[in-house]
This record gives sequence, C-alpha cells and structure tokens, in this order.
Amino acid sequence: MIIVLKPHSKEERILDMMKRIEAMGLRVERTTGVDYTILALVGDTSRISQSTLKTDDIVHKIIKVQEPFKRVNRFFKPEDTVVQVGEHAIGGGEFVVMAGPCSVESEKQLLETAHSVKKSGAHFLRGGAYKPRTSPYAFQGLGKKGLDILKLAKDETGLGIVTELLSIEQLDLFMKDVDIIQIGARNMQNFSLLKELGKTKKPILLKRGISATIEEWLMSAEYIMSEGNKNIILCERGIRTYEGYTRNTLDLSAVPMVKRLSHLPVIVDPSHAAGLWWMVEPLSKGAIVVGADGLMVEVHPEPEKALSDGAQSLKLENFRDLMGEVEVLVRTQGKSLKPKKKGVMPWMES
Repeated sequence: MIIVLKPHSKEERILDMMKRIEAMGLRVERTTGVDYTILALVGDTSRISQSTLKTDDIVHKIIKVQEPFKRVNRFFKPEDTVVQVGEHAIGGGEFVVMAGPCSVESEKQLLETAHSVKKSGAHFLRGGAYKPRTSPYAFQGLGKKGLDILKLAKDETGLGIVTELLSIEQLDLFMKDVDIIQIGARNMQNFSLLKELGKTKKPILLKRGISATIEEWLMSAEYIMSEGNKNIILCERGIRTYEGYTRNTLDLSAVPMVKRLSHLPVIVDPSHAAGLWWMVEPLSKGAIVVGADGLMVEVHPEPEKALSDGAQSLKLENFRDLMGEVEVLVRTQGKSLKPKKKGVMPWMES
C-alpha cells in the first residue's frame, strides 16, 4: 500500500502517522519528493482501513500495489534509483560500460585487456575469478589468484572491478576487494545468498535468470532490498527460448518494461545474449535506444585462445570501434559516457 501525502504537510503530522502505522506491525518507508511525501507500507496491510486513513486531511490518495514486489516497485519510489560507484553514477543519466574477458586467465591477458578497454572508454573492468560452468571439467577460474590479478589491474588502470560471487563463503573476500558484486543467472534465485547480500551496502549487479520471467527477476531484487541494500543494478542477458541460432534470446522489451515497473537501473549484456561476437554491436545499439543505463561486454585480446566464451568476445580493436559507435548513440538519448560528478561509495560512508 502507498500513501501519498499532500504537499506541505507538517512534519509532526507525518511522523505521527508513521508511528501509528508502525504500531500495527507494519514497516513504513518514506520518500520525500519535491511536491509529495510518499509512505510505502510493507507487511500485512489488510488490518489497515483505507477509509479511516482517508479521513486524515494530510492524505492526498492511497494506492494499492498489486504486484508482489514492493520495495523495487516504482510506486514505492517514483524517482529513479542511482547507484553511485566511485565517481560513476549508474542510473543517473551517465551511460556506463563494463568490459573485459569472461574469465581471468593470466596476469598478462587481463592487464593487456584492462589497459586497452580503459583507453577505449570503458568505466569498469569485468572478469570472472570464479566461474560457474555447465561442465565440471571446464575451466572454473583462477579463484583467489584471479581476484589478486583483478586488483592489480585496478591499481594500474583505475577501473572498478565487477566479478561474480558464487557462494556466501566468498562474501568477506568480495566485500574487501570488489566494487560491484555480480550475481549470475544461475544464482538469481539463490535466496539465502541474496539475503546475505541484502545485509550489505555493496552494489549488486543482478543478472536475469536463464528462464526467469520479469516478475521473478524483480522478486529476486526484492530479496536483496528487503534486507536493506538498495544498491541494485539489474542486467538483462538474454533468456532461453526455442531459438537455436543464438546462445540466448536478448529480451530488449524487458528494459522499458522493468523501467516502468521499477526504479532500479538496468544494463544489458549483449555478449551472453547472442553468444556471437558479430552481434554484439547491433544489440548494444538496440539496448541504448530502448533506454538501458549501460552495457556489459566481453573483450579478449585473443578470443580464439580464450578458455571460456571466446566466440562471443570482441577483440580489442573491435571494442574500440564499438565504443566510437556507442558514444555517438548515447548522446542522442540525452546521456553521457562521462561522470557528472565525483562521489563516494555508499558502504564507505560513516
């Protein structure tokens, strides 16, 4: 349930209403906008009489939220959420690009990639230190050594690190060393893991599950936010359909739909969506036009030698060319590849 209060409502009246509602066993989350104050009620609202609430002269209107997701719902927070990571604001009109290899394979491979994508204009370095693979015999990543190489690349280039977390046991390590924790498609509904991430303030990049509906995806975000963490970035990476010509089917319609339903920023991963390097450019352009807040692109200095996902990885020069196209198209959407202002990471605030 959403209670929209009239403009210029007195603070003591607002606080009194919040106290009365909380006394009924509900949680109240307040959003103060330019004109209206919104009270979002979380819990069993059946015990509250809407007619009684409407008799209070500070109430403008009451909205019943039909969707099962509450905190991530745009009704709860009409303004877009902006996730601040270092100097970059994801969701605030800045278009961010995360680029790098599927897997961290060696120091030479990652440093060469990091310096190149930085020069081409990428904002974050992506790379898997721990890799969930369909086959137990496939390359599983370098583990802790891979994280150390990512940290070295960050020190040399200044690029923030985006890498995938597989289990709760790795969380302390990731809290210390990683800028954005990625939750992959396979773990989208690992609810115990999501709840632990919700107890932190670390930015979480939540990929859509391989066969997940939009509602299931948003409900997974709800698990994180229900524990208090509001720094969530959604990532559309394609879903499994009957089509066999591409690895997955990129659901570009999910971007405007999610932005209508939710206040969270959305980025697109065209590499995993298609599984084919030559489709990354057109899918990236489509993502920009439908309103995405960023891209996650796989880049490798020698894709033909990659230990994972080489077929969908761009060469360094191909990524440079893509960024030239991206810069032009992003401007047509009123966004920019450059940060508006410097900020601090939320979890570093006192």
